[in-house]
Amino acid sequence: MSAAGAGEGGDPLARRDGGGDVDIAREGALRAREGESDEGGVDSPARRVLTARGGESPRKRVPAAERREALIEAAVHEFALSGLHGTPVDRIARRVGVAQPYVFSLFAGKRDLFLAAVDHCFDRFAETFSQAAAQYRAGHAPEDCEDVLMAMGAAYKDLLATDRAYLMLQHQAYAACDDEVVRARVRRRYAELVAFVGGLSGAEAERLDDFFGHGMALNVAAAMGVAELSASCSWVQAELADPAGAGGALQ
Repeated sequence: MSAAGAGEGGDPLARRDGGGDVDIAREGALRAREGESDEGGVDSPARRVLTARGGESPRKRVPAAERREALIEAAVHEFALSGLHGTPVDRIARRVGVAQPYVFSLFAGKRDLFLAAVDHCFDRFAETFSQAAAQYRAGHAPEDCEDVLMAMGAAYKDLLATDRAYLMLQHQAYAACDDEVVRARVRRRYAELVAFVGGLSGAEAERLDDFFGHGMALNVAAAMGVAELSASCSWVQAELADPAGAGGALQ
């Protein structure tokens, strides 16, 4: 899919979403300055008069920091479905219950929101590994975990099985690495995660290579809804034995 319409400075993701002609970043900042509530309304004198007369109930304001976190969480789920270029910001805004311009009063552009979601994703992985290491050292890890690295691997498998959005957003982050800004962030976060796991586990580089290599295989398997990727596994053999499933068979 193509990127959103060209923004200022020739960057299609810096300001606008969906090819619109309105500078929604500027509009969002203007509406925020004018007192737009986090629920999408405007806290105007007329609204306050209506509220005082009992004609309209007051709306609870949500702090911008809380709304930002809610938007990032919504972005994780929406970008997981359709990626950086295929996800309208308006869909993320509607998920949280705010107007699209309000999103751009908190984030510089769609790519900035995507990067925040990617950061949240890697933070979730680090938190999962940290909790697993603590559980192992407290003696509460699964019985078949012989060391802390195995406990972290088991916890990661559980995360992939229970929260698919984080799995698919990880795939979308790698898919968006044609964008050099995204590529730089993903490389950095991946390297930091490797160092974090190394510090938690004390594992040597070769063992870390095996851990992350197996993790990448788990990502692919989980995306396809299978348990393993070996050539001899049952689902591979079943696919090859089914002539009805042959769409573009490799010769």
